[in-house]
Amino acid sequence: MSAGEKFEKLVEVMRILRSENGCEWDKRQTHTTLKPYLIEEAYEVLHAIDRKDEEELVEELGDVLLQVIFHAQIASERNAFDISEIIDRLTNKLVRRHPHVFAESEGYSYRQWEEIKASEKGEKMETVIGEINKALPALSLARRVQENASEVGFDWKNSSGVKEKIQEELKELEEAINRKNPEKIDEEFGDLLFSLVNLSRFIEVDPELSLRRATEKFVNRFKAVESLIMEEGLKIEELSLEELDVYWNKIKEIKEGDK
Repeated sequence: MSAGEKFEKLVEVMRILRSENGCEWDKRQTHTTLKPYLIEEAYEVLHAIDRKDEEELVEELGDVLLQVIFHAQIASERNAFDISEIIDRLTNKLVRRHPHVFAESEGYSYRQWEEIKASEKGEKMETVIGEINKALPALSLARRVQENASEVGFDWKNSSGVKEKIQEELKELEEAINRKNPEKIDEEFGDLLFSLVNLSRFIEVDPELSLRRATEKFVNRFKAVESLIMEEGLKIEELSLEELDVYWNKIKEIKEGDK
């Protein structure tokens, strides 16, 4: 079977699953109920990439494709749009946004890309940093805005300036905390996070994924601490912070020793 034939079979399978004699769970789903699954599958793709697991990546990319097919089938049932319209619109957009490849145009330009995006919506660019996608998680949004600003030359020359800015923002946060000003604390904490995201760009770290990995590491170590405490017949809630720190450091040494 060709790729096109396999794709058509996939679309047909989803149609059957949503049909009168299909799967009850699939038939109950809506665009809204599927939202968490789309986010979950996207992060599982990232996890597979991080692990460099080709087999897992194939599996997880398939799950993301399933979400697209699922949404398309739901929309087609109410005559809103179908998978063909999604494909047509995507293909046309790719060609339109790459005039340096598919038309007579000079090399790639970030500004040209943003101008094309704005014209597609019948708008004009409000700022040279382009459209702000507020649907992104906060750390990813900050990074995208900074990258766009960098494209037009508004950026630090190197990480040294960013590190100095981080120290400056940390000092201002401490001052706000000492003054016990809630609004100023919130503002300065945001500025500190924004500066840390700036540093992430210079050291080539994705802040969203880095924080996610740090959180997962904390959860795994905490679970290990709980297990160790239970093995000794103790209860975690009855131990002092100092005692918990001892267990935490034990687990930390074990985990780091495994690397």
